[in-house]
Amino acid sequence: MHPTNSLEPTDGPDAADEPIRLLVVEDSELDYELLLRSLRRQRLAPDSVRVEDEAGLRAALASRSWDAVISDHHLPRFSSGEALRVVRTSGSDLPFIIVSGTIGEEAAVAAMQAGADDYLIKGRLARLGPALRNALSAASARRERGAAQQALAESERRLRALTDHLQQAVEDERAAIAREVHDDVGGMLTALRFDLSWIERHGEESVRARARQGLDTLNQAVLAVQRIMRNLRPPALDAGIVAALDFLVQQFSSRTGVDTQLTSNRDRIEVTEQIAITVYRVAQESLTNVAKHAQARRARVDLVVQDDMLSLEISDDGIGIRAADMDKPGSFGLRGLTERVRQVHGWIDVAVGERRGAVMLTIPLTQQAASRLLDETDA
Repeated sequence: MHPTNSLEPTDGPDAADEPIRLLVVEDSELDYELLLRSLRRQRLAPDSVRVEDEAGLRAALASRSWDAVISDHHLPRFSSGEALRVVRTSGSDLPFIIVSGTIGEEAAVAAMQAGADDYLIKGRLARLGPALRNALSAASARRERGAAQQALAESERRLRALTDHLQQAVEDERAAIAREVHDDVGGMLTALRFDLSWIERHGEESVRARARQGLDTLNQAVLAVQRIMRNLRPPALDAGIVAALDFLVQQFSSRTGVDTQLTSNRDRIEVTEQIAITVYRVAQESLTNVAKHAQARRARVDLVVQDDMLSLEISDDGIGIRAADMDKPGSFGLRGLTERVRQVHGWIDVAVGERRGAVMLTIPLTQQAASRLLDETDA
C-alpha cells in the first residue's frame, strides 16, 4: 500500500542541488515519483511529502513550513481548486502549481485567476523546474512587497499618531498662551490704563496731551491683544460653535469687505471641544483662503446638523481652486485641515476646477453616524 497522506519526507538533498521543501497533492504514487525524478534532473533536491485529500493537506500545512505546493488537477476525493482554496484560506502565500494530464484551457485560466502560479501538463515536466523557480521568485517578491507595504502602513500610523499629538499639543499651548495673555498682559494693560488716565486728569496740559496719546496707543494695543487671543483660542467658543462661527463671519466680513453670511438650522449645537475647534479652524482657514486667493465679493458659511451628522460648507463666488493649487510646495493649510478632520473621524472635500470655490466638511456626532460615514466613503 502506498504511503497515502504520509508525512515522512523523502531522502535529503544532494549538496550540489538546490533544496526545496515541496508539498505534493497527488493520488498516484507513480506520478509522484516521476515528478520527483524530473525535479532532480533539473538540479532541484525536493524534501517532499505527498497527500491525497483535504485532511492530509491541512495536516501537512500545519506540520511544518513549505516552499511550494504542486497539485494534480483531478483526484478521487479532491481537486486542485479545492487544494488552492485550502492553501490560501490557511493564510499561506505559497507558490501553487498545477500539474495534470487532463486540465483544459478554461480550467487552467480559472485556476490562474483564482491564484495559482502556473499549470503544466504531466507529459511535459521539463518545464517544472523553471516554473517552480519563477513561482518562488514571484512569491519572494510578493513577500517583500507585502513587508514594505506593512512597514509603510506602520510608518503612516506612527506619523498620524504624532500628527494627532502635535495638533492637540498646539491647541493646548494656544489655550495656555491665551490664558496667560489675558491674565498677565491684560492685567498690566489695565493697570497702565489707570495710570495714564490719572496722569491725564492731574498733570499739566503738555503732560495730559502725551497721556491722551498714550491712551490711544494703549487702546490699539488692547485691540491687538484681543485679536491675538481670539486667534489663539476663540473665546466665542465658550458660547457654542454657532455663536463662534457667527462672530468669525462678522469679523471676516468687516475686515475684508467680502459680504459673508452664516446660516444654521440650529441655534445651538452641542459638540465636544475637539469637534468645535475643528469646525472653527476649518471655517477660519477656508475664509482666510477666500480673502487671499478667491477674488470673491460674496461668501457663505452653511452649518447643518441632521441625523447625528454635522455638515459645514464654505462657498464663495470667486475664481475657484485649481488642482495645481492643492499641490503647491509649502501649501499646508488644507493638508493640515485634512489631518485635523481625520482626528474626529470626519471627511473634508475641496471643490477643484470650478468657477465657485467650496469647502465641504462632514463630521459624525455619534459612533453610529461614524460607521455610516465610513461606509459611504468606502462606497
